[in-house]
Amino acid sequence: MDATTIVLLLAAIVTVSLIIIVISQMREKARIERVRKMTAQEDLYNRAYRLLSEIPGQYLTPDLKLLLLKRMEDACNELIMLKSGQPVSTWLESVKQTKKQVLDSTDSRPAVKIDSPEKATYIKELLQHLFKMIETMHKSGRIDTATAKKNLKHVLFLVHKTHADLHVFQARDHIRQNQIRKAIHAYHLASTELGKSKDNPLAMKAVKSFRTRIKELEASIVDGNTDIEGHAKLDREWDNFLQDDGSWKKKADYDD
Repeated sequence: MDATTIVLLLAAIVTVSLIIIVISQMREKARIERVRKMTAQEDLYNRAYRLLSEIPGQYLTPDLKLLLLKRMEDACNELIMLKSGQPVSTWLESVKQTKKQVLDSTDSRPAVKIDSPEKATYIKELLQHLFKMIETMHKSGRIDTATAKKNLKHVLFLVHKTHADLHVFQARDHIRQNQIRKAIHAYHLASTELGKSKDNPLAMKAVKSFRTRIKELEASIVDGNTDIEGHAKLDREWDNFLQDDGSWKKKADYDD
């Protein structure tokens, strides 16, 4: 075997080795990218699932539920395409069943009392994550501008309501302890929070009702008689604030 043949043979071996290395690197890169994509989609699914499970039931409108379910469904479809080893088919079936319940108005989720600053802060964080999720869905073209704008505005309103819920709970507690001035202050804070949602008619009607209650409590200080029955009525109306706004509308229209 002459020198030229040996050189060519060695060159061929080197070339083949380089090709094998390149192919191996490409495969490894593709594997890592696939794992990255699967992890990202699993995170998106889990985040949406957490928001759907942990945001208080009274805050989740059908539209918000459907947005969260869409995010979960999209993630499942992506994971199926990526051939994930997770039980994605089971997840997807659960999503479809829940979606049907939402559309049939049979999906019921428990309400949560906002009775501590820590709970209010936690729920606010959940709502902020929801806000970012809706923004991302809009930027990626998964939802249109009108849908995004409508739901983003409502989530901002819910953030304000979270703080108002806490102040109302504190006002109730103050009244039970006959601390009327502290109750008045708490209602002022609740009114201020909802006043930040000036473009929300329901929020403005609630503000009017709070102001009416404040006047009633101020009058009770003068005559020494707290209207417990009137306060209980306001409690019931506030507890149903997002589920049935009819009583608020009637009361606010009467105040006008």
